[in-house]
Amino acid sequence: MRSSGGWEEVGGGVHRRRYDPLDVSIGVIVGAGGVTVVDTRNNPAEARELAADIDARFGAPVVAVVNTHAHYDHTFGNQYFAAVDGRPPLYGHAAIARHFADHERPRLQAVQRDPRREPDKSWGEVTLTPPTMPVDTRVTIEPGGRPIELVPLPRGHTDTDLAVLVPDARVWFVGDVVEESGPPMFGSGSFPLEWPAALDSLLDLIEPGDAIVPGHGAVVDRDFVERQRDAFAEMAAFIRSSSSAGLDIDAAIAAAPSPVAALWPPSFVESALRSGYSALD
Repeated sequence: MRSSGGWEEVGGGVHRRRYDPLDVSIGVIVGAGGVTVVDTRNNPAEARELAADIDARFGAPVVAVVNTHAHYDHTFGNQYFAAVDGRPPLYGHAAIARHFADHERPRLQAVQRDPRREPDKSWGEVTLTPPTMPVDTRVTIEPGGRPIELVPLPRGHTDTDLAVLVPDARVWFVGDVVEESGPPMFGSGSFPLEWPAALDSLLDLIEPGDAIVPGHGAVVDRDFVERQRDAFAEMAAFIRSSSSAGLDIDAAIAAAPSPVAALWPPSFVESALRSGYSALD
């Protein structure tokens, strides 16, 4: 892997850059006719900075954008790219528009009404912009003349998770269905009981030696994904056993087994339990 001006080449003509806030990974896939951008950051200003960084490093037009899932730190820059010259197509899971309506829009509107609710968010200019090219089945696209596979995943981190494979480089962008720089988060619209199966479906496609770019953190390999799958299986089993035992949330957190407590802090365990209990009910 080579780094240049903040960009790390993780495969032939496939680059990523880690941006603050949140150490979010942004991908750039270089084709003969332009570049495809994977995820758009947290607001239009951050997307504008991203576009300038892409132009400075690659000097090529953006011919497509892909969202790995619906959460704000990966999609709230969509509106910037939707308005640039050429209006590049914006690909993402077909459920993103509904997820926006159920989860992102209420939070965004609350912060826009009262920025003091989340003073670290610069969302005053954000307009939710769902994909113009919704994806509901595995498909190969060729923006800029380079094949890219889009693979909708079963429900896990969200019900909008979309894996992006560059087959000629064997590089994956998987969003937050895998996380490296911190414990995976059970955010808005997560499915902790189903997350292990989502990772199993991804592992069915990952080959030895593939480079896997998580939504946050360092590039990982297949072994890392297997270990994270196993941790999610421990979490799912813990949620089911706690529910069967009739434990309330506080009692369940106190009884969390070591594989769960070692990876996730109590606040994350609480979020997983609430989502899991709701699903079981």
